[in-house]
Amino acid sequence: MDMNSVLNPSMLIPAVIAGIAVLLFFILVLKIQAFLSLLIASLVVGLVAGMPAMEIIAVMKTGMGETLGFVATVVGLGALFGSILESSGGASSIARFLLNKFGEKRAPWALMITGFIVAIPVFFDVAFIILAPLIYALQKKSGRSLLLYGIPLLAGLAITHCFIPPTPGPIAVADILGADLGWVIVFGIVVGIPTAAISGPFLGKRIAEKIKIGVPEYYEQAFPEQNPVPPVGLVLAILLAPIVLIVLNTVSNSELAFFNLPAQIKTTLAFLGDPFVALIIANLLAWLILGLGRGFTKKQLLEITSKSLAPAGIIILLTGAGGVFKQVLISTGAGEMLAAKTIGVIGSPLIFAFVAAAIVRVAQGSSTVAMITSAGMTASLMENMVLSDTDKALMVIAVASGAVIFSHVNDSGFWLVNRYLGISEKQTFRSWTFMTTVIALVSFGIVLILDLLI
Repeated sequence: MDMNSVLNPSMLIPAVIAGIAVLLFFILVLKIQAFLSLLIASLVVGLVAGMPAMEIIAVMKTGMGETLGFVATVVGLGALFGSILESSGGASSIARFLLNKFGEKRAPWALMITGFIVAIPVFFDVAFIILAPLIYALQKKSGRSLLLYGIPLLAGLAITHCFIPPTPGPIAVADILGADLGWVIVFGIVVGIPTAAISGPFLGKRIAEKIKIGVPEYYEQAFPEQNPVPPVGLVLAILLAPIVLIVLNTVSNSELAFFNLPAQIKTTLAFLGDPFVALIIANLLAWLILGLGRGFTKKQLLEITSKSLAPAGIIILLTGAGGVFKQVLISTGAGEMLAAKTIGVIGSPLIFAFVAAAIVRVAQGSSTVAMITSAGMTASLMENMVLSDTDKALMVIAVASGAVIFSHVNDSGFWLVNRYLGISEKQTFRSWTFMTTVIALVSFGIVLILDLLI
């Protein structure tokens, strides 16, 4: 229902400002969970804008339902898949293979690629904890600064975490902005690889020259022996299967297809390449091959996958609340008015998406909250714009770029890195915080270039 005819236009901008202020106050000052804070902020926007109370409730239900219909399924399937890959030793298999191929001198590049691949199915913090022993072992062997290896690994992990589905952040933003997931994967890789190279091995080398640190004192073992890991080829095949299926579906139905495929093949690719089906296939392959095929019992697999749904549940609810916030902004017209005024100053929807995400990120810390909140505002801007699938996908990457910028003391990632690398707060700012800012600026620069070329 269009409420613009009964709302007071002069209160729309104050409504958005009030909503964002309440959101930040509840998260930063009262320390209330972001899910509840987003719901309260949505209520505030509706009430200040003058929307009837029961209409606000209806709009919130619509926003929650429309968002979770897709996101809940994909995030849940991704979490199940990642848990089996993690527990089977698949992440370690990829890391060891790349380190053997690249050698000690090019280990930073191997670690960057490892982080880039492993973070596709595994959450950032879990992946870093799993792979931290690798950088400890390399530092002890080489005697060089731990940051020479840590920064490339972190760069690969952080970029994939924010840019490439099926990680939750880009999935949520793609859904809110109506972007095709296949194109988001393509642009996430195109933007992510050069960004990872610059912010990982190149930047890591320079940071390591200025900050020389060894393995944390509390870490006694160089690299604990694990059970035999699965063959890397098998792991990569299972890991890349859903991504290849999703991208094939996208390309086969786009103007970039170099030949006309028969309708039956297109239909088959559309079915297999749907994110739901692609991730179900990946889960079954992982369960059978990396699970039962490598000695796990069905009971063990049930326990492993069930535990993975706890963090996924938080992200699903948070994404749903982000959908509520978006829907209230759209239904009141407040988001559209704010976006229109902002565009008048900024001049580009891509820059608006980047700046909005960056402001929320720096203010409250969580990249996921920043992506979801800014995506809601950006969706309001896009309501009356005619955008291609590639334009929408670039918008998703622009949001992701802003959401990774300047990680500092209000971000849990800051303290995770601080603890596992055994460095001071000042050193964390000079390494991790600097790296995340480089990631944001380089990736957004590439987005702007792609926007001009496509």
